[in-house]
Amino acid sequence: MDPSARETYDVVGIGFGPSNLSLAIALEEHEANVPARPISAAFFERQPSFGWHRNMLLPAATMQISFLKDLATFRNPVSRYSFIAYLHAADRLVQFVNNQTFFPTRQEFHQYLEWAESSFSDRVSYNSEVTAIRRATGTGPGEPECLQIEVRDGIGGGCRLVHARNVAISTGLVPRMPAGVERDDRVWHSSEFLEKYGQVDPNALKSVAVVGAGQSAAEITRFLHDALPHARVFAVVPSYGYSVADDTPFANRVFDPSAVDDYYFGTEQTREAFWRYHRNTNYSVVDDEIIRDLHQRAYDEDVRNDRRLHFLNLTRVDDVQRIGTEIRVGLRSLIDVEAQTLDVDALVFATGYGAMQPTGLLGDLDRYCLRDAAGRHRAERDYRLVTTPELSCGIYLQGGTEHTHGLTSSLLSNVAVRSGEIADSIVRRRAEEHEHEPVASLGTAGRTG
Repeated sequence: MDPSARETYDVVGIGFGPSNLSLAIALEEHEANVPARPISAAFFERQPSFGWHRNMLLPAATMQISFLKDLATFRNPVSRYSFIAYLHAADRLVQFVNNQTFFPTRQEFHQYLEWAESSFSDRVSYNSEVTAIRRATGTGPGEPECLQIEVRDGIGGGCRLVHARNVAISTGLVPRMPAGVERDDRVWHSSEFLEKYGQVDPNALKSVAVVGAGQSAAEITRFLHDALPHARVFAVVPSYGYSVADDTPFANRVFDPSAVDDYYFGTEQTREAFWRYHRNTNYSVVDDEIIRDLHQRAYDEDVRNDRRLHFLNLTRVDDVQRIGTEIRVGLRSLIDVEAQTLDVDALVFATGYGAMQPTGLLGDLDRYCLRDAAGRHRAERDYRLVTTPELSCGIYLQGGTEHTHGLTSSLLSNVAVRSGEIADSIVRRRAEEHEHEPVASLGTAGRTG
């Protein structure tokens, strides 16, 4: 292929959820500041349309972070892509203020994300899955090295090749299921909950179980208790009960942009202390309001002597068997030690997610990516993978950097600043290749490493 005819971009985003949407916004705002030096970008998303945890948009479920931690505000408070700008465009700003809350419903925040995404339809391709990334061949003398990205069109099945100086990988978290348990039409992960639930006749669900101790598990338990007034609902909780999420001001500082510096540049003792003392801000914890609501429901049923809501504490799932449309769940209790079985019509695993792993996507390119003593990818402060000198292109991760950057690696809390830092890095490195190019900061905070 003639290099001059190649479809080449400064950056290709792999995945187009909130993280790479925020990156697209940061790059657009750079172009507004330096119109003569725009950053060319394209994004590829395997889903047929934009969506963020669609299957957990439960009625009245609220965000667990402030609306100010949107796609842009912490990086650029006057951005036209802020949540406030969305409310103004939707003619709901005054009404939202009258709600006197920092926490919009999850459905409204998703509407905000869709509103922001609508401005980038010319830069994102849906039903397009990136299947491989490799070093491009045939680069002309004096031309910068490029990566070759293989994209499969999900509708026609054809493949095309695009080239980029940088890639930003944001393929999302991976649903985690217990070993040996397979998902089917009655055994679900929380990531597919509303879709799977909508495919079943509610009257056929006489007994349901939810496995997990976190926010999603509690929310689904409450939803099923409301939606199925004729059914028994079992919450299988591996701990003795739900633990409350610590969202107090000092604890919340672990999600501050500056906390990323403290974690990244800290000692091993520093990093270990972050996880030991502050896991309860986000992992396997539940909002106080839901905990109290579920407990009140169980108490009221005890008073009426009509128990539908059951909590199986300190209990784990040993195995799952299908018997026709029924599911037989083998349980192991740490209280009485005896094995138990539970027959249900639907079983939901709200058992969390594994971190994003780019290795499979990188393929042979992964051999240029350096790892730490534990075998994990090394990353610069700007979320760029540390590579050998042979590879000059940038591989940026939006997720999968919990071990280097801390708790906010895959969370919305720091998405605006994180994306700004990646955009700044791309702009700065390109300027270094063209030393006379002016550089405009995107307003990020913290050291760049």
